[in-house]
Amino acid sequence: MSVVSGIIASGKAKKAAKAAGREQRKAEAELRSIKNSRQDIINPYASTEDLSSLASDLSGQLSNPFQQLGVATQAAEIQMEQTDIALANTLDTIRATGASAGGATALAQAALQSKKGIAASIEQQEAQNEKLKAQGEQQLQQQKMSEAQRLQSIAISEGQRVQAAEAAGKQFEFAAREDRTNADLDRASGMISQAAANKASANQAQAAAISGIGSGIASAVGAVAGGGGFAKGGAFGSDRRMKKNIKLIGKSNSGLKIYAFEYINKTLGKGVWQGVMSDEIPNNAVIKNFVGDFDGVDYSKIDVDFKQLSL
Repeated sequence: MSVVSGIIASGKAKKAAKAAGREQRKAEAELRSIKNSRQDIINPYASTEDLSSLASDLSGQLSNPFQQLGVATQAAEIQMEQTDIALANTLDTIRATGASAGGATALAQAALQSKKGIAASIEQQEAQNEKLKAQGEQQLQQQKMSEAQRLQSIAISEGQRVQAAEAAGKQFEFAAREDRTNADLDRASGMISQAAANKASANQAQAAAISGIGSGIASAVGAVAGGGGFAKGGAFGSDRRMKKNIKLIGKSNSGLKIYAFEYINKTLGKGVWQGVMSDEIPNNAVIKNFVGDFDGVDYSKIDVDFKQLSL
């Protein structure tokens, strides 16, 4: 019963160890895949564009309001015409009255003086217009400079805002993806650790089960072969991998090779034993996975006796 229980437990532990191994390999593959697909380190400022062109130059809309000032000559011209008319009337009067030429000369001089006054008035208007024109030009230049400074300030401010916003967005996206990848890596690493622990636990259970099988077989061998060191029939572990110091000592009537050997695991039996190798026996007598992965032989089906030769 201890051997049967051990075989069942060993089989279950073996399956559990294989399943844990598969889970471990799957988790390791997932971990490699996550590592291989990790995003590249980025420069968040690589694709920043200058948006200063959004600001337009308004200086072309400015003008000098004093540029087209004219001279108010109409009143002066009327005044000159009136002076000429008055002079002509006076000359007519002089001719009609027979006055002297000296009076005409005086009138001519008076008319000339009047025209000089008119010319001086025009020059004053022209000088005032030039002054106002210069003032208007100065104001225009100041306004253009102010507008240019405003546009430059908008361009710099907008450029900085766009660069900062785009860089912050890329940094956020990169950090979010990195956090998600790290979480996946942690999960895969945890799965690997858990699978490794499950595999180790299953291997320990399998080793304990095999040890129990060995103890059971040893007890059975001792009970069967204890009296004269000889056993007729029965199933025993006969896998070549369980044995050492194997020597060919004869052949049976059916031609099966008979060996002397020792068990590697002394719990299966101490001393030198006689028996066969399971890989050389007909399949009908072989018991697969008799002890864990090791095969056994049903000696009741062959013409070779399993027995202990010496302690």
